[in-house]
Amino acid sequence: MPVKIDIIILSYAKTELLKQITLQGIESLFLSEDSEHIQFEALVIESNASLFPYQYPNTKTIYPDEKFGFNKYLNIGIAQTDNAYVCLCNNDLIYHQNWASEILSAMEENPNIKSANPYCSYFHPQLKIAEPKKIVVGTTRNLLNGILTGWCIFLKREVFNSIGLLDEKFEFWYADKDFGRTLLKYKIDHALIIPAKVDHLGNQTHTAINEKKLSHLTHGQKIIFEKKWGKEPVALGSKVKQFIKKLLND
Repeated sequence: MPVKIDIIILSYAKTELLKQITLQGIESLFLSEDSEHIQFEALVIESNASLFPYQYPNTKTIYPDEKFGFNKYLNIGIAQTDNAYVCLCNNDLIYHQNWASEILSAMEENPNIKSANPYCSYFHPQLKIAEPKKIVVGTTRNLLNGILTGWCIFLKREVFNSIGLLDEKFEFWYADKDFGRTLLKYKIDHALIIPAKVDHLGNQTHTAINEKKLSHLTHGQKIIFEKKWGKEPVALGSKVKQFIKKLLND
């Protein structure tokens, strides 16, 4: 029997280009693994209601009535799926061969790892992780500064039994940092699995959001995060800061 994995994809296909990015990601997803061993059950949560009733290929596509919030929409997806493994995804991803197999293998070898990120060849080299490491387990210092990234989080569904659903006050930025701090609070191990490759194309949807709303969804979220958790304990390295700034300005 194949291992079933729920893939929850947040999409905002306001333009044809953004729709094609979602389609490209879905296509790479289903080409990335042998369906005899791994079966993806993909749920796309589409924010552009004008596309209704369009269904992305090989997926169930839904159009929520609720106002968009990153964690709110992920919670909708979590509630509508039920497999033991679930992956929370942006739409602008390219999945490489055997990425999910590598994560499952790492979790089998390291049972304490219940949450993981694949390795992005655009972002993670900025962290200068020493080879030949294959697994980098998060710590208080590194988890919030690059090891955990919000565009593709693969986890055992049982994690939600411990932490509850995602905090819906986080509508965009800082959702991943809040998740990381929550994992630390509940002593749940998260790891970066380097052989698992999923590339993040980088903030493509930002250009479809007006400047005022974008400011609320980005810098406004920092205020919420610091009210909940206090100041971030460790500052991002300058090179990582520059890389993220470049992504946001592209």
